[in-house]
Amino acid sequence: MKSIFCLLFSLMTLTAIYSQVGIGLTAGTDIYQRYSNDDSIEYGSAGSLLLNLTMGPKLWIGGDKFSISAEAQANIGLLGLAVKDYKGLGMASFPMIGRLNFQGLSGMDKEFKPGFSIGGGVQFNRTELYYLANDFEDKGGERNFFKTYIIEAAFGVGMTGVSGFGFVRYGFNPDTTANSFNIGIMMDFNFKKMFGIWDPNSEL
Repeated sequence: MKSIFCLLFSLMTLTAIYSQVGIGLTAGTDIYQRYSNDDSIEYGSAGSLLLNLTMGPKLWIGGDKFSISAEAQANIGLLGLAVKDYKGLGMASFPMIGRLNFQGLSGMDKEFKPGFSIGGGVQFNRTELYYLANDFEDKGGERNFFKTYIIEAAFGVGMTGVSGFGFVRYGFNPDTTANSFNIGIMMDFNFKKMFGIWDPNSEL
């Protein structure tokens, strides 16, 4: 995994020499999320369909047709729980993702276009964020953040620094049985490109 991040950093450095740089925000919601703890003493998975909110900073380097981006998100599922074996409420995750973005999802294109991206990184997850059940604690159960390595694919449309897309993300850990799954909708806002709309020297 370290070699992947080193490669991504090298690509971003080389690309920056010949391209544009943008900074902004990514935000959205997970339609569904599910996290599975490693070898829990009881049923270790929890899921959430409602009130799954995500936000974080994002950096782009590239051009109209292709860019490389890096982002760090904070995701909270306010009503996440294990229906099969209730032990508490709430879920949280912190994904850190590097992406290769094409066409409309480059974050740099001025024209309205479809596009896609592929990416990967690492995500820290936790189930039973609050109101942990006393009987679960009495059995020696506890909940801490656990790590998964994530891969993601996204498809959507974008124009002048604003893009919207749906994504599917899966996470695993080769050393444990832990895993994560997220599917949702996100919006990206490249502030530098967006503000160019009102630039008198803009080509628009």
